[in-house]
Amino acid sequence: MRRITAGFALLLLVAVACFFLFAPKLAEESMNKIVPTTQKVSARAEALHKSLFIADLHSDTLMWKRSLLDPVQRGHVDLPRLEAGHVGLQVFSSVTKTPSGQNYDANSADTDNITALAIGQMQPPRTWTSLLERSLWHAEKLNRAEAASKGSLLIVRTKADLDKLIAQRGNKPVPVGALLSIEGLQNLEGKRANLDVLFKAGFRMAGFAHFFDNEVAGSMHGMKKGGLTSLGRQVMADMEARGMVVDIAHCSHQCVGEILAAAKRPVVSSHGGVQATCKVNRNLTDDEIRGVAKTGGVIGIGYWDAAICSTDPRAIAKAMRHVRDLVGIDYVGLGSDFDGATTTPFDTAGLTHVTQALIDEGFTDADIAKVMGGNVLRVLRAVLPPR
Repeated sequence: MRRITAGFALLLLVAVACFFLFAPKLAEESMNKIVPTTQKVSARAEALHKSLFIADLHSDTLMWKRSLLDPVQRGHVDLPRLEAGHVGLQVFSSVTKTPSGQNYDANSADTDNITALAIGQMQPPRTWTSLLERSLWHAEKLNRAEAASKGSLLIVRTKADLDKLIAQRGNKPVPVGALLSIEGLQNLEGKRANLDVLFKAGFRMAGFAHFFDNEVAGSMHGMKKGGLTSLGRQVMADMEARGMVVDIAHCSHQCVGEILAAAKRPVVSSHGGVQATCKVNRNLTDDEIRGVAKTGGVIGIGYWDAAICSTDPRAIAKAMRHVRDLVGIDYVGLGSDFDGATTTPFDTAGLTHVTQALIDEGFTDADIAKVMGGNVLRVLRAVLPPR
C-alpha cells in the first residue's frame, strides 16, 4: 500500500512538473502563429526599410514566459527579431485579464484565463490574485531585460529618453526602444491612486478596456458596452496631465466617442483595423477615424485576420490607404498585436513586407516613413513628459 501511495505521489509530481515545464510553452505556440506570406520583397523595399525609424504601437510579448533578449522559435517578437526588422520603438502592452470563451461580441468579467497562465508560468505569487501586480511584474520583466541587454534595449519614459534613442540609433539596428502600455485599466482595481503606481513603474500608454467592461469604461466586447464611468473620466484627465497616451483600442463605440470628445492630447487606436475594409465590430468607423485625426492621434493598423479580414500584407496597406485617403497620411501607423494570440503573415523580423505592400499600393517614400514610425514619434513628442 505504501509503495502504491509513493508511486502515485511520484506520478503526480511528474505530472505537475510537466505542466509547469510544457503547458505555458504549448499554450503560446497554439495561440501566436505565423502563416508565411508568399509576397516577394524587392531590393528597393529592403533599402528603404533600413533607412526608416519603425515604431509599432502594440505587442503582448511580456505576457509570455520567455526571454525578450534571446532568439526563440515561437511567437512574433524578441530583441534579435526586432533588430532584424529594424524596429526603432516597440510598445509592449501589459495584459492582466482575459475571459474564458473570449470572443468579439460579448464577454462577462466573471472569469479569467490569465490567473492560470500566471500560476503555470510560475510568476511571483503576488501576481496570482492581483491585476495591478501583474502589470508591475511586466514592468519588472522589461526593466530586467533592459539591464541585461548591454545597451541594446532602452526603455522610453520621457521625451528626453526618446531623443536619446533616436540620437543613438541613427540608421543602426540598436538600441531598440521599448515603451510600456496597458491593455485595459482593470489593473487599477477600481482605485484612481493606482494610476500613480503604474506611472512610477514606467507605463506611458493605456487602453481603457480589453475584452470586458470594467470600472472605468465599457468594452466593444463587453456585456453592456457603455461609455466612460465617473472614474474613467477622472483617470483620463490624470493620464493627460501626467503624459500618458490615451488608447481607444477595444473601447465600446460609446467609450470611443466620449474619449475623442474630451481629449486634449493626441489619442491613439493602438491596434485594430477600419470597418471600410474589414467590417468587424472592433474596427473603427469613418467618423471615429476622423475623431482620432482631429486629436492629432494615430490609428495603428494590425496584421491579423480580424483587423484586416486577411493575412495578406496587401490588406494591411489597403486599410492604411483608406485612413490616408479619408483624413491624411499623418494619422496612420503600425499596430501589429504581435504575440497577442494572433495569426500573422510574418513576425517582427519580416516587417519589410509592410514596406513592400505600401510601395505596391502607391505610397511615396516620404509617406511610408510617416506610416512606419514618423507619426508615432510625433504623438509621443506631443504627450510624453519632458524628463
